[in-house]
Amino acid sequence: MNTTLLVPARQRVGRNADRVGLGALIVASTCLVALGAGWVGGAFRPVVVLVLVAVVVGLLVLVAIGGPQARRLLAPYGLLQPGILWLALFFLAPVWSLLRISLSTKPSRFSVDYTFSWAFENYTTAFRDFGKQFEHAFVYAAVATVLTVLIGYPLAYVIAFRGGKYKNILLGLVVIPFFTSYLIRTIAWSTILADRGPTVAILHNVGLVRLFEVLHIMNNGQLLNTPAAVIGGLTYNFLPFMLLPIYVSLEKIDTNLVNAANDLYSSSVRAFRKIVLPLSIPGVFAGTLLTFIPAAGDFVNAQFLGSPNTTMIGNSIQDQFLKQNNYPVASAMAAVLMVSIASLVLIYTRLFGTGDLA
Repeated sequence: MNTTLLVPARQRVGRNADRVGLGALIVASTCLVALGAGWVGGAFRPVVVLVLVAVVVGLLVLVAIGGPQARRLLAPYGLLQPGILWLALFFLAPVWSLLRISLSTKPSRFSVDYTFSWAFENYTTAFRDFGKQFEHAFVYAAVATVLTVLIGYPLAYVIAFRGGKYKNILLGLVVIPFFTSYLIRTIAWSTILADRGPTVAILHNVGLVRLFEVLHIMNNGQLLNTPAAVIGGLTYNFLPFMLLPIYVSLEKIDTNLVNAANDLYSSSVRAFRKIVLPLSIPGVFAGTLLTFIPAAGDFVNAQFLGSPNTTMIGNSIQDQFLKQNNYPVASAMAAVLMVSIASLVLIYTRLFGTGDLA
């Protein structure tokens, strides 16, 4: 009798395991966000922790009594759970705190207490006082992204199709700069582009200074402390983030497709345009995201290669956080930057996404 009753119960548990797994994931994530963001305090914290533990134990019990069907349905949620919970605790909770601080006020600059008061004037200040820095961030990042495509694509193409036995060596040369600190690399560029540095001396010797000034690359014979220097630093530092995804896409292309196009009397240019380029677009798409997103929030290149007239929004956020101690306005600026980048990425994905190439 007991066995007869147990089988239908196990079947019901198995059929509902999918729903239970999703619900448990949502509840556990909410508990972690509540703990990390400080939604609960005092005596309620142990209650939330107890609920979190109960959810985990309940899933283990469900796996034990649900049979193979329950384990099969719960497997995806088990694989997702570590990553989702990590994001809930170390991404969603900080973002919530950031948004809350951005709508708060401080009695004085030296106060450590915040008062949540729906202070939307912090966002007004962010747009009004730092609009130029937002513009610099997006323009410099966009130009640097285009330059990394123009430089990285030919390099990736040569490594993928002409590298031969030297592919690993060439890829190693691409990755070697990462062995050095990002800060050290940028400071080194400030030395290279200095007024008495080798780059300016070469430009003077070959007579390109006037041309570069007409193109607004140099200013009064200076290359350092110009927008071009900041963009050049961004391009150099983020070039591997563009080159490597493009290389992976190119390396996966079957060269027999190009050979077949040549056998059908297609020119090399046409074969590249019709076969290689479309198949490598996913790599370009991934590379542009990996380059533009961190470049827009960068502040190191503008600090060491630029001037007060070339500051990016990252520099202003750093200044408001660490020097002015104005956390509400700094949080509002960071929130605006985050939402702006997310919106641009969504629009870009919508217009130029590569889902149809999969």
